[in-house]
Amino acid sequence: MGSLRNRVVWLTGASSGIGEALTYELAKKGAKLIISARRKEELEKVKGNCVASAQPNIRILPLDLSQSSTLKLSVEAAIQTFGHVDILINNGGVSQRSLAKDTSLEVDRKIMEVNYFGSIALTKYLLPYFINQGGGHFVVVTSLTGKFGTPYRSGYAASKHALHGFYESLRAELWKDKIKVSLIAPGFIHTPISLSALTGDGSLLNKMDEAQDKGKPVKWCARKIVAAIEMQKEEVYIGGREVWGVYIKRFFPSWFSRIIRKAKVR
Repeated sequence: MGSLRNRVVWLTGASSGIGEALTYELAKKGAKLIISARRKEELEKVKGNCVASAQPNIRILPLDLSQSSTLKLSVEAAIQTFGHVDILINNGGVSQRSLAKDTSLEVDRKIMEVNYFGSIALTKYLLPYFINQGGGHFVVVTSLTGKFGTPYRSGYAASKHALHGFYESLRAELWKDKIKVSLIAPGFIHTPISLSALTGDGSLLNKMDEAQDKGKPVKWCARKIVAAIEMQKEEVYIGGREVWGVYIKRFFPSWFSRIIRKAKVR
């Protein structure tokens, strides 16, 4: 089990939800933090909410995951911030609330661009640095929908499945380079993610759905994620009874198929 004290952790999607809660938890652990999201003013608020003693070790690096061509410069800036990076937590992303038949291809592309290509762009640009320094840790906050698809999440589930495929392959390639890969798959966590979820035409849902509202506390989720990082777990599932879906699908796929049709996912 590794201590996070004085480790340089770069966290995307840090302005709200799980990312915001992770910022507070990592700050308590004494990590040196680089927090990223699109909105600088929201990142400033998150930094200001951290304990005063931790704030000198928190730096802000705005970025836009939908603009992959700019992310090489973001990686270079992150490395220069504290002189090195030990852990990258790919947490930023966008959700979805629409049926596949009602979802434009442009929306599917946007979800994939942010959730998948944004994540792997940062990873690929940072990878040579990790190899040269003799180690590093990629942490990817995916979703239980990266293990099984549900109604109203076709594009979102596709992006999360893609992350699992990419990072499982990456782990198999990099084990000799002392580079760790952790896949974190939350279920329903009480965050505002559904407010900014994309609907079929690309507009925002702009409301809290019932499943999210009844989800597990975000602080509880953040603590579990930090513990998984410390223990360098390869894959963890975090949530309530929805976690059982992973095992039901694995061992009883036909039963799972009937269950998921009626699942209350919004």
